[in-house]
Amino acid sequence: MIYLDNAATTYPKPKCVIDSVKKSMINYGANPGRSGYKMALETAEKVYESREALCSLFNIENPENIVFTLNCTAALNMCIKSLAKRGKRFVCSSLEHNAVARPLEKLKKDGVCDYKTAEVDLKNDDITVKNFDSLIDKDTAAVIVSAASNVTGTVLPVKRISALCKKKNVPLIVDAAQAAGIIPLDCRKLGIDYLCVAAHKGLYAPDGTGVLVINTDSVPDTIIEGGTGSNSLSLIQPDFLPDRLESGTINTSGVISIKPAVDFILKNGIGNIYSHEYSLMKYLESELKNMKNVKVYSAFTENRALAPVLSFNIKGLRSEEVSSFLAEKNVCVRAGYHCSFLAHRTLGTLETGTVRISPSLFTKKRDINFTINCIYKLQN
Repeated sequence: MIYLDNAATTYPKPKCVIDSVKKSMINYGANPGRSGYKMALETAEKVYESREALCSLFNIENPENIVFTLNCTAALNMCIKSLAKRGKRFVCSSLEHNAVARPLEKLKKDGVCDYKTAEVDLKNDDITVKNFDSLIDKDTAAVIVSAASNVTGTVLPVKRISALCKKKNVPLIVDAAQAAGIIPLDCRKLGIDYLCVAAHKGLYAPDGTGVLVINTDSVPDTIIEGGTGSNSLSLIQPDFLPDRLESGTINTSGVISIKPAVDFILKNGIGNIYSHEYSLMKYLESELKNMKNVKVYSAFTENRALAPVLSFNIKGLRSEEVSSFLAEKNVCVRAGYHCSFLAHRTLGTLETGTVRISPSLFTKKRDINFTINCIYKLQN
């Protein structure tokens, strides 16, 4: 099997992560932060080590500002819904995932908070920044932007958008689902207030491991309340992190395994990982562009800053037909709309969707060559 659907979740996971999950299920099976016996304390310590590892990765000083969630979607919802205020409006990019667009649309329909979409120019960051600047004002509740598109791989100018937000005193939420572990994300240098992470993707951690990184003194309000193992005699949710935003039991074995996952990323080097995956997608694009019936929506051959995600279509075929053909050849890709209405509206692919290919550190050039041959036969 050739697995090229790593933008959805990485596979395979590194051996160190698999071993950690198994070990944590055996040795760290207690509920962290809930009891004082030996295994519970050791489990809590292992969870804390993962917080520390993420602090190092994203340049955050306080491990308590690392909040574990079910997934990146939960982290985004937590930020968006807690910052929504009547009379305010959000600003997001035209490439956002439905994890951003759907919460915003619900808030709009419920009459809570409106939102505006800043158009992303796929070739000119200056135009993109200008479009954001025209929409951000005193009534902006927050700006939400993907670090990288999950459809085209487009890397958005986060630092420049952050500068606009700081100038106008508006918080910045960054969806790092396609960037964390692949593109360096220094929260302090980039000026990111809230970083939402899908650890099961570029960090190679298990499913069910989302992270909210808080790089501001302004703590989001709660959208879930419950048991935290602290202040149990009070019916008021704790006001300190991470307890305030971590109600109920976390995915303990998954969270513990984030530490070896981050170690794996750092050992291999984010730059090396990015270079490997980018070169594969650049090679793939160059080959696909030579096929008369293939249209590519990513621009690696133009040497633009892109996350390693490539979308394409074959003339006369729906994306699902292409992916089904590849599946018969044991090549695993994603087809359809990739949970991103806004991106497909921007690309003009609402009728067809796209076929998406996304490699990992484990992908070999021979895997890409085999895939290229399959596509060539189908489109010819």
